[in-house]
Amino acid sequence: MADQSIPEARTPKTPKTPEPALKDGSPRKGETALNGGVPESAPIKGGLSRKEGLSRRHLLGTAGATGLVLGAAGGAVGYAARPAEATPLTSLGADQVMFHGKHQPGILQALQARGHVVAFDLAAGAGRKEAAALLRRWSETARRLMAGEAAHQDDTDVARDAGPSSLTITFGFGHSFFARTGLEKQRPVSLDPLPDFSSDQLDKARSNGDLWVQIGANDALVAFHALRAIQKDAGQAARVRWQMNGFNRSPGATGHPMTARNLMGQMDGTRNPKPTEADFDERIFVPESGSKDPAWMAGGSYAVVRRIRMLLDDWEQLSVKAQEDVIGRRKSDGAPLSGGTETTEMDLEKTDQAGNLVVPINAHARITRPDQNGGAAMLRRPFSYHDGIDADGVPDAGLLFICWQADPLRGFVTVQRKLDRGDALSKYIRHEASGLFAVPGGAAEGEYVGQRLLEG
Repeated sequence: MADQSIPEARTPKTPKTPEPALKDGSPRKGETALNGGVPESAPIKGGLSRKEGLSRRHLLGTAGATGLVLGAAGGAVGYAARPAEATPLTSLGADQVMFHGKHQPGILQALQARGHVVAFDLAAGAGRKEAAALLRRWSETARRLMAGEAAHQDDTDVARDAGPSSLTITFGFGHSFFARTGLEKQRPVSLDPLPDFSSDQLDKARSNGDLWVQIGANDALVAFHALRAIQKDAGQAARVRWQMNGFNRSPGATGHPMTARNLMGQMDGTRNPKPTEADFDERIFVPESGSKDPAWMAGGSYAVVRRIRMLLDDWEQLSVKAQEDVIGRRKSDGAPLSGGTETTEMDLEKTDQAGNLVVPINAHARITRPDQNGGAAMLRRPFSYHDGIDADGVPDAGLLFICWQADPLRGFVTVQRKLDRGDALSKYIRHEASGLFAVPGGAAEGEYVGQRLLEG
């Protein structure tokens, strides 16, 4: 990783080769299934410990992988002659997000390098009972995979050599789910369909859905492994309605942590609300009480998902100055055109020598500011996407826009309506798919996601 120093190469001591596990995969005498007999407090590279969810299969690399690691550190040339013994994971692979908690994972975590979003429709004849069984299976699979363990059955081995890699799996319910399961009375008012917007050119086949799953990880194979496991778990209960793939810059690819860039080259997410702000929770999460939402949504949030195609050929014909005027920020460092650094407050009244506003009246960053929208705010957590080149040579690329808020009418809808009326960026983007999903709070130990709804 670019921001980590490489330790001086040393010849490691060869540890005693452990006895192999039993053929059925059960642990040996004196060894727990969780940590493979390695003491939980045993330190590994980077100051991490096995207690952070690393199983024995993740600590044993293949011969090829070992040679690459040692070669990078200057300790060996070529591939190792035999399998590694307790080769530690890199810090990137070892990072783990907990499945259980007040909120579901995949909302507050930093942007991940790889993502998949997929919607399912319940199969004909499937109802509340089948949905409950499916969410129970999905939750157990998510818990295991996020801990770096194999799926509970028929694991594909795609991620056998990897650690958790910050994997998150998040589940939500669409508007249609409640009629399919006979739970219309439990459907939140906040889940009413989004209004039409003038920039919409929506493909209904790639919009909405009964169930929604968001998968993110810092390793592409780990993310795909989770996607495949979730799809297999659906079994006969649900079928895929649509699925999209996205990516972000990999952690450590820059000299220091910084705001991500989108495919237009602009910094994206500068003014995201932060958990340290006093009103963060009330903007992003449904409160425990005093809400119009049903009790099962306490601690949850609403996800708006939009596939926004960027018309890159048109955009890239603009000069950098013209692009900056469209956004309202400098392309180089994300600072507002009114001056300062990326985090400097934008001066909306500042003018140039000719008396023109420095930040144009229709600049995207001006229009989306919370103080220009009655305080409306949403937590943006997108992925870029690229789905190839059209027959006419135009790239099918853009943003898998995902935003989180306690109230989508006050959050996304308020801002999007204003953008619809005069955002300079609208000329260079096209909304091609859309969905709104109720994402319940996190599952407590021993629970599955959505249990309060499906068994309430």
